[in-house]
Amino acid sequence: MYKKYFKRPLDFLLSLFGLLITSPILILAIIAIAISFRENPFFTQKRPGKHEKIFSVLKLKTMNSKKDKDGKLLPDKYRLTPFGIFIRKTSIDELPQLINVLKGDMSLIGPRPLLIRYLPYYRENEKPRFLIRPGITGLAQISGRNYMTWEERFEKDIEYMHNMSFKQDLFIIWKTIQKIFNPGEIEVDPNSNPAMLAMDLQRKEWPEFKHVQKLQ
Repeated sequence: MYKKYFKRPLDFLLSLFGLLITSPILILAIIAIAISFRENPFFTQKRPGKHEKIFSVLKLKTMNSKKDKDGKLLPDKYRLTPFGIFIRKTSIDELPQLINVLKGDMSLIGPRPLLIRYLPYYRENEKPRFLIRPGITGLAQISGRNYMTWEERFEKDIEYMHNMSFKQDLFIIWKTIQKIFNPGEIEVDPNSNPAMLAMDLQRKEWPEFKHVQKLQ
C-alpha cells in the first residue's frame, strides 16, 4: 500500500520542502561554482530510470573543464577542486536532484541511477532494480558505500525493492543524514576504490557478457 499510494506523494512533498529549506545553500553554491569555474554550475547526464526510461539527472559541478594540449579533458583528480571536494563531502552537489524527484524521474529513496553504458551488463537477478524509481540515496548507500562491490550494491537494491516500507525509508533518510554530518564516510573519488572499477570494464570479460562485445 505504501509503495502504491503514499511513496510518490511523500516524495513530492518532501522534495519540495527540501528545496525550500536548502535554497539559500543551493543558491550560494551555484554562485560560488559559477564564479570559480566560470562556466555553467550544473552538471547533467543521461541515466536510465524506472523501466530503463532515460532521463537527465541534475547535479552541481564539482570538477572544472580543464583540458590538455590535445583538447582532451584532464583526469578527474586534476579537475576536482578543493571547493568541489567540499560540496561532495557535504552532499550539496546532490541537492539539484530534488528537482528530479519533483518531476517524477527519481525518488528520495531507491537504487542509484547509473550510467547508460552499463545497461547490457546487468545479470537477470539484478534487473528488477529498474522496476522502481532511482533514488538520491538508498539502502546500498548507507551500507558501506565506499567499499562495496557492484554485486553487493545490487543485492541491497533488490533487498530494498522487496522490503520497501515507510519505516525503512525513514531509517534510510536518518542514516543518510548521519553520513552527511560525518563527511569522512562520503566517497569523494570513486576511482580510489578498486572494487568500484567501472562495471562495464569489470564485466566485459565475463563469459556471460561476451556477446555484448560482438553487438557493440
